[in-house]
Amino acid sequence: MRRPPTRTVIMIVVAALIIGSGVLTMPRPPKLSTQVAGDRGLIDQVRQRLGPGPHDRLSVAVIDHDQVRTARFGADEDDSYEIGSVTKTFTGSLFAIALERGEVRHDTRLSELLDVGDGPVGDITLRQLATQSSGLPRLPTGVLNTLRTVISALRADDPYPQDPATLIEEARRASVGEKRYLYSNFGMSLLGAALAAAADTDYQSLVSQRITGPLHLGSTRPGTADDPHIGYTASGRPSANWVMGAYSGAGGLRSTLPDMITYIRAQADGSAPGADALRPIAPAGKQRIGYAWMTTTTVGGGTITWHNGGTGGFTSFVGFDRDAGRAVVVLNNTATSVDDLAVGLLEESS
Repeated sequence: MRRPPTRTVIMIVVAALIIGSGVLTMPRPPKLSTQVAGDRGLIDQVRQRLGPGPHDRLSVAVIDHDQVRTARFGADEDDSYEIGSVTKTFTGSLFAIALERGEVRHDTRLSELLDVGDGPVGDITLRQLATQSSGLPRLPTGVLNTLRTVISALRADDPYPQDPATLIEEARRASVGEKRYLYSNFGMSLLGAALAAAADTDYQSLVSQRITGPLHLGSTRPGTADDPHIGYTASGRPSANWVMGAYSGAGGLRSTLPDMITYIRAQADGSAPGADALRPIAPAGKQRIGYAWMTTTTVGGGTITWHNGGTGGFTSFVGFDRDAGRAVVVLNNTATSVDDLAVGLLEESS
């Protein structure tokens, strides 16, 4: 008797999980908190620009030269948020720092630092990883990885439980595609692991020693499963905190509004460690990319340097227009995108 296709088996399992987990009975989604603090003008701007979707806690900052305005909805100043892929900018900065220190080269191959074998994955360079042009997929492929991702989404769990050994094993099995821009959490995680290996330490220690320590970002740290500041999915369900394990270099940090203000100001004025990561050096679709940092020309002709982030229960955006002397930070504890809000605030004249 013919076996059912793998895709069919997966769909049957997924359907059973949906029914068994009670996902079809959706809770009432949260609403944007009415408890506000900060600049009244910015509070009104945020309310006008905020798009649809579940919202709960929201922390926003707009920096115009030396003036900093903030708006907080249901959040204390020191509330922490998962910043998701904004973490990639830390990894990009670590690459720039490692280059400055002579620990690595642009053309250092992955196999020189990690035990990924001598095949196509081993031949990927650190520069290709940093500019998202390694040819690696967004996530490891395969039935088990796909099923794990689907189950995690249904259960609102952390989809990145891998330990370092598993990450390396996934890399050894990975297929490499065309060396062009393709956003890859997989690749950025390997870059973080490789840079840690080059410095003979672990990724989190490297971030602390070379970025958060020098910038005095005392509240920027790895996520933990029991962090009390939780987030909500795009449908309004409470989400498990994302710790991300060996994928920390792609999105494992949490931070606060004051820390992110300090971080983006240091990036904008060029004083941040590894600031060379900001320089756009490769195409990224209609945009350009440095070491993780994206650079976009706006409709009005301005140039913004930015990165966004998203986890199961949080979204974020940091960016600046150096010529205009303007920067923005948005931290949100739901999975609803804040990109339009952030870009709108960044482009708006003060």
